[in-house]
This record gives sequence, structure tokens and C-alpha cells, in this order.
Amino acid sequence: QATAAQSQAGLVAYLNNQNLAFQSFYVVNAIQTIANLEQLTTIAQFPVVKKIIANNPYRIDPPTETATVQFTPTEIEWGIQMIRADQVWEMGYRGQGVVVGGQDTGYDWVHPALQTKYRGYISVDSADHNYNWHDAIRSINPLNGDSIVNAANNPCGLDVNQPCDDSRHGTHTMGTMVGSDGDNEVGVAPDAKWIGCRNMERGWGTPATYIECFEWFMAPTDLNNENADVSKAPHVIANSWS
Repeated sequence: QATAAQSQAGLVAYLNNQNLAFQSFYVVNAIQTIANLEQLTTIAQFPVVKKIIANNPYRIDPPTETATVQFTPTEIEWGIQMIRADQVWEMGYRGQGVVVGGQDTGYDWVHPALQTKYRGYISVDSADHNYNWHDAIRSINPLNGDSIVNAANNPCGLDVNQPCDDSRHGTHTMGTMVGSDGDNEVGVAPDAKWIGCRNMERGWGTPATYIECFEWFMAPTDLNNENADVSKAPHVIANSWS
């Protein structure tokens, strides 16, 4: 944080002088902004600026239908067997005491395989989302092709204050990590807890949204994005890179 604040000071002053909205990061020493060619040319001349890259959106490949093998709920999943996680369970290691931080399309926190594993879980009807959820999505991505662009186009909305999954993908990946519902143990670490950050808008994410989630995991904040607390950081960060 100190390095970012010191090295970014001159550029931040310029951006403020130009009335440019920007977002400063410290997990990587970077600033995200939208500027015209003349402004970018000036920014490039700052000695502290190593490079300028486009904040290009990237899309995850949606799941495709494939042949499946049917298991009864009490059978150990094929993937669990293939990585021998069940053998680790027999040794007494099931993820207990570990918090997993996932960033993806969001998460359905009331899914029966995930709800009680959510660190913010209090009861079936309530949860504390402070320090347990962050939404890095505050705008609609035009590449989704909406005829009219507004926040209602996203099934979750924008900048929401509780976990929500706008594309189902994140819920699936968290199930792979920690999911279990009674005897139906689908997750590699079924006794671990999870927290989450949404970094994609219906599958489209950018370097800035990904970096924002990584930064939040370093020191999670409350729902007002304040009072960062490094003691609330997850032990493991996961993202389903394609």
C-alpha cells in the first residue's frame, strides 16, 4: 500500500486534474482509468509508468452438455476418487479450519450444498455478508449484446451486497471445492468454509475486476468497502481459469 501510494501520487494528481475517474490498486501497482489518446500519451510520459494495457474483457466458455455417469448420493464422486481426496479424508483431513476464497460469476449462497459452508452463514434465513462477500461488478458489459443497457439486464443486479451467481458457473466451482449436502459429498474439502467475490458480468470479466477481487481477498472489507481486516483473508484463493 505504501509503495502504491508513493509511486502513484503524481499520476493520481494528474487524473484528478483531468477529472478522470480511476481505480487505484496495490495488490499490483496499477491504476485503471478511461482516457482519450492525448491523455494517455501524457500518462505514458510519467517516469513511474512502466506500461499501459487495455482493460479488455474476457469471457469464460460456458459448460457444454456431455455424457454423464450416474452416482447415488452416497457414492464418492468420480473426480474425488481420481485425485484420491477420499484417501486424504480417511486420514482425517477434510478442510476443517480452512477458508477458501473463490472469485467467479458469483455464488448461490443458499444452495443446499454450499449454504452452511458459507463463512457468513447464521441460519437458513440469515447471514452476515460483511467480510465474506464482495462484488466487483458495477457496470453492464456491452459484449453481452443487450438491446437496452441497464442494471436490470443482470439477474443479480450490480454491486450487490450478498452473494449471487448470474451465470451458475461460480456455484458449480465452489461445489467442487467445498460442497456437501448430508451424505452427498461433492467437494474436495467438504468441511472447509468459503467466501466469495464476483469478477464477471454474465461471464465477461476484465483484468481490473479480477485484480479487485484478488485485492479484496488480501484484506476483506465490510459491505461499505471499509475497515479492511487482514485477519479475515482466506487461506486459499481459487479461480476457474479456462
